[in-house]
Amino acid sequence: QVPLVESGGGLVQAGGSLRLSCAASGRTFSNNAMGWFRQAPGKEREFVGSISYNGSNKLYADSVKGRFTISRDNVKNTVYLQMNSLEPDDTAVYYCAGGLRPYAGGVVQDYRYWGQGTQVTVSS
Repeated sequence: QVPLVESGGGLVQAGGSLRLSCAASGRTFSNNAMGWFRQAPGKEREFVGSISYNGSNKLYADSVKGRFTISRDNVKNTVYLQMNSLEPDDTAVYYCAGGLRPYAGGVVQDYRYWGQGTQVTVSS
């Protein structure tokens, strides 16, 4: 499988910002959509956002619209998640995911490869 490695998580105060990165290896990174998911303690993994193969189409969960921004750099084989105005409810392990097709939505079945996750903790 194509390895995905997340970084950039940490502990921040409410209202602060973090930028997550996901570095990928493999020949087909630029051919497929990428997504971000998160999982909080006691909850199922939930969709955060996705970006199409060329970055032209983006989808966001209602809970993060206006606060989070997804981008990608196909030259560097990297996808980013800029998180602003963070809230305690954003606390979770964040996972990068590689899509099965050029476009992907908000269900885990749209994705094939998963990173190990990076912890984001937002204090009140």
